[in-house]
Amino acid sequence: MTQQTTTLSKTEEKFAQELFNAYSSRKPLKENEWNNQVTDADTAYRVQERLTELKNEEVGGYKVSLTSAETQKMFDSDSPLYGAQVASHFLKAPVAVKLQDLMEPLVEVELEFRAKEDLSASDSLEELMNKTTVAGGLEVPDSRFKDWFPTLSKYMVMSDAAVGGLVVYGKEYNTNEVFSSVTELAEVKCELHHDGKKVKDGVSSEVLGNPLKSLHWLVEKLESQNKKFTAGQMVSSGTFVLPPKLTAGKWDVSFSHGLGTVELKVAK
Repeated sequence: MTQQTTTLSKTEEKFAQELFNAYSSRKPLKENEWNNQVTDADTAYRVQERLTELKNEEVGGYKVSLTSAETQKMFDSDSPLYGAQVASHFLKAPVAVKLQDLMEPLVEVELEFRAKEDLSASDSLEELMNKTTVAGGLEVPDSRFKDWFPTLSKYMVMSDAAVGGLVVYGKEYNTNEVFSSVTELAEVKCELHHDGKKVKDGVSSEVLGNPLKSLHWLVEKLESQNKKFTAGQMVSSGTFVLPPKLTAGKWDVSFSHGLGTVELKVAK
């Protein structure tokens, strides 16, 4: 559980409640009814923190968004942003889900890191390698707003827990046993398939040049907000590919460097 440390304005509290209602009912909000209410990052993260509190569930980790030049440009941002994710939304592959349980989901290819001990902003990238496990992953971003991709404003994305949906992760390995150097983390290749047909391919350097930089950015950002990335928590570190829509069928992604394949079956 997160501890609420700041007092929200009435508008911020109402917005957090409406986001939670949309999260619970799967009835989307309209951005134009809210985007003038949240116009800076501090406000957006306060709303997100309250939304996380309303979910009344342990934080299992985080997702980092806007980790490529392309997505930052789409959302008019010059840096990444993060969203807290509840523990029940991290799922070990292979997994089956239903579209009717989601709202407007996409599918992303990511590396997932789990902390073996508490992480610190003073950790080097090499130290982060030594303190984590790594797994291939399929993330399913989803939003509480109608028609959200790719036009939702970044402050709405932040408020909505970085449009967090589900994180499906494969077999976990000690990061420093899969990779002999930090540089190798930028060289992971993937192929995403839907019902046996190749949809996309990508490379991990798309994630801030190296996914470990995404993890470091997150740890540093959390510390600046008096939060901690603690042992056991996982991060979905940023997508290798521009995300297609999640549709019914079998999705799978294969990774280089021995990280294997991650499978997700989607029913209507």
